[in-house]
Amino acid sequence: MGSSSSYKPLMVMITLQCAYSGLVLFTKAAFTGGLSPRVLVVYRQAVATLIMVPIACFSRRGGRRSINPGSGGVVSLTLESFSWIFAAAFFGVTLNQNAYFEGINLSNSTVASAMTDLIPAITFLLAAILRMEIINMRSLRSGAKILGTFICVCGAMAMAFLKGPKLLNDSPFVASSDDKDWLMGCLLLFAASFFWSLWIIFQVPIAATCPDLMYSSTWLCFLATLQSAIVALFLEKDVSAWKLDSTFELSCCLYSGAVLTMSFVGQAWCVSERGPIFTAIFNPLCTVITAIFAAIFLHEKAYIGELMGAVAVIMGLYMVLWGKAKDLRKAESEKEEKEKESIGDLEEPFLTDKPTEL
Repeated sequence: MGSSSSYKPLMVMITLQCAYSGLVLFTKAAFTGGLSPRVLVVYRQAVATLIMVPIACFSRRGGRRSINPGSGGVVSLTLESFSWIFAAAFFGVTLNQNAYFEGINLSNSTVASAMTDLIPAITFLLAAILRMEIINMRSLRSGAKILGTFICVCGAMAMAFLKGPKLLNDSPFVASSDDKDWLMGCLLLFAASFFWSLWIIFQVPIAATCPDLMYSSTWLCFLATLQSAIVALFLEKDVSAWKLDSTFELSCCLYSGAVLTMSFVGQAWCVSERGPIFTAIFNPLCTVITAIFAAIFLHEKAYIGELMGAVAVIMGLYMVLWGKAKDLRKAESEKEEKEKESIGDLEEPFLTDKPTEL
């Protein structure tokens, strides 16, 4: 019983990382074929919304919740919760995905995959600034998180500025003379990681004001679709860009929307089963898979600086995760000690050992 169920989160996370890798490679090939990144974001969000709406309706029928059971009753959307969801949709989805896919278009898929490993470090930095994360400079745990964040940022800068000698391939998917485009692509990917970290921070007030995660996520997808459409209409001057010219482009839009939905459901389940640290440690797997298949199928160029930067980002990521894992273990041990103390206070005997004198 335990052996089969214990492997389920592992298999789900490996499947998700393979799906993410396929998404990066799929979209890079589609962009090379002429698909607009801004149009892809709109279609992707629309597909995800169409998938999420019936799931959310089913989970709310009869007052049930698939993600947060036991909170009681059907959750309604207040002005406060709507404001937080709108902000999360704008920063964490609209700006994030437009920056991410445009970054893939200007750089390459390996760098795009590696840049997402910055998210835990950036999230830690934002949480520390907002006083959501306690930093003790004398603590080894805090030192590891700070040093890991610094190494992650240095690795990202190395990928952007220190391409160095070429290792593999002459790629038809990345122009050799567009160093400015490469730098802009890396900066956009860094911005995308920052926006996604904001999305993670926004989940705290969203969860507090709207506990039904499936319901709030459906609203987030819908609002992000509208926001992305407005951005695309403003930036995409060519009307023909909205037309999908091939089955491949249509498949790319459908696949990316399905991956977005699968990511939400799969990661939410894995977090509930094994915690956030377990899900985060799988991020570098996507980088490795993407690098291998990008070199084989897309014949992307590989550079010394890119490789060194990716290794530094992964090392920094694990330092941040190590520190966070130690924090969680300490918090759990302190909670257990408090529970033992409270139980000990309640276990005072009602009867004394001495007989009562009459």
